[in-house]
Amino acid sequence: MKMIDVMECVSLLKEFDNYLILSHRNPDGDTLGSAFALKRALDLLGKKSMVRCNDEMADKFSYLWQNLDNSEIKFDKIIAVDVADKKLLGEEFEAKYGDNVFLCIDHHMSNREYAENLLLEDRAAAAVVIYEVICELGVEITPEIANCVYTGLATDTGCFMFSNTTPTVHRIAAEVMEKGADYTLINRLMFETRTLSYIKLEQMAVASIESHFNGKCAIMIITQEMFKESGSDESECDGIASIPRKIEGVKVGVTIREQTNGKYKVSLRTVEPFDAAKICSHFGGGGHNRAAGCEFDCSLDKVKIQLLSKIADCFE
Repeated sequence: MKMIDVMECVSLLKEFDNYLILSHRNPDGDTLGSAFALKRALDLLGKKSMVRCNDEMADKFSYLWQNLDNSEIKFDKIIAVDVADKKLLGEEFEAKYGDNVFLCIDHHMSNREYAENLLLEDRAAAAVVIYEVICELGVEITPEIANCVYTGLATDTGCFMFSNTTPTVHRIAAEVMEKGADYTLINRLMFETRTLSYIKLEQMAVASIESHFNGKCAIMIITQEMFKESGSDESECDGIASIPRKIEGVKVGVTIREQTNGKYKVSLRTVEPFDAAKICSHFGGGGHNRAAGCEFDCSLDKVKIQLLSKIADCFE
């Protein structure tokens, strides 16, 4: 597999006619916004495509596929968007599609280079990369595509508050707003609207928070029992990992989520100079400097012991 640039990516997309577009498991606004933006652009080129995910897509994102034919097709090639590692496709999709991904469009420095790879690490979101590709494809930025791109930008920058927010991000946001992105609706759905089940889950999760290293590290636990008791699920949790870092004095915020298979998914959020991706890399994970993740197949106590050991090294 090789690294390619935007123009080479455009050439590959024009070469075939039928695509399966994959997002990562537990899909968030960037992977879904990017996937549906690309699909809508391919539709305008007269090609056929479908977007699929290993896990359920939350209802709050339904405007992304509104009035869109996303039915089953016979595809020629597989594209993964915002998927740094084929294992992030989810167990079922990794087994089914992981070795046959033709093209990966991504922005994570931890990318495993498992396909023809358009990787732009300095972009704030995969949606930025997708936007550049769509512009080079020469198709119209419709209001629907604008909604998709804006969703990826807003969610991966924390509504333009995270450190990855750049002048370029604001310029692209302005461009898609001018093209018709319904930013007031998107911001309300992404950042101001929560289900009652999520609020119940958040209440239990906040009550679980532990403080370490004189308040410089906070760990929050979410168990399957909490999901059951609250009525919530993984599809509602894309923003919950930021809670521990919001505590005054916290430099490294950790969220540990128990999965249905007994494993534990860990999300790290840090402030400078602490590198979340470097910490997660010790456990086979990755991501960005300020936000990264990894997975453990052991007891919760062992997860915390191993994480705290590496976090301690950072503080030293």
